[in-house]
Amino acid sequence: MRIVIAGGHGQIARRMERLLAARGDHAVGLIRNPDQADDLREAGAQPVVLDLEATPAESVATALAGADAAVFAAGAGPGSGVDRKQTVDRDAAVLLADAAERAGVRRFLVVSSMGADAQSTYEEPGFQAYLRAKGAADDAIRSRASLDWTILRPGSLTDDPGTGRVTLAASTGRGSVPRDDVAAVLVELLDAPQAVGKTLELVGGSTEIPAAVAGLR
Repeated sequence: MRIVIAGGHGQIARRMERLLAARGDHAVGLIRNPDQADDLREAGAQPVVLDLEATPAESVATALAGADAAVFAAGAGPGSGVDRKQTVDRDAAVLLADAAERAGVRRFLVVSSMGADAQSTYEEPGFQAYLRAKGAADDAIRSRASLDWTILRPGSLTDDPGTGRVTLAASTGRGSVPRDDVAAVLVELLDAPQAVGKTLELVGGSTEIPAAVAGLR
């Protein structure tokens, strides 16, 4: 499989790229900064320099040509202002969806956030803006009949070693989850038709990842 990952230098993306390379897939990471290219090659991915804040959908579609799936794993980051949460967390996700439609790439995964809501009333303004941007992007992608989308909303992310065991459901309740396990779930979801059209929450749990994905209804 050829998998194109937006935000290819992110912590979850690079974990995912390693897993894809290990199973013999071709991972392509979209990055804005060319200085990050060697890190992607080390992870087993092909780097493609492309700024989702400054590139039209037609050009992004060229990068997606021939892909079996696209993954939106980009983010403005916790230190960004409200404007970049809109241009990255919302607009870049919509742009990637537009490009996937143009390129005929149906399978589309989104790394969202637990609590994402276009009308979020979260008290802290910066995080409220983030949740609203993510929620608006999720809403836009869920409206695309031409995409076989899955939206994954992890709980609080940690750098603890992955356990390989999670809770994955439409609603899980609050909790944390290692980035290792988020990446492993994303890879498993690529080949999971039962996950299409679902918005899923993810936290640590007791079910092995393949069984958690296989058990989706």
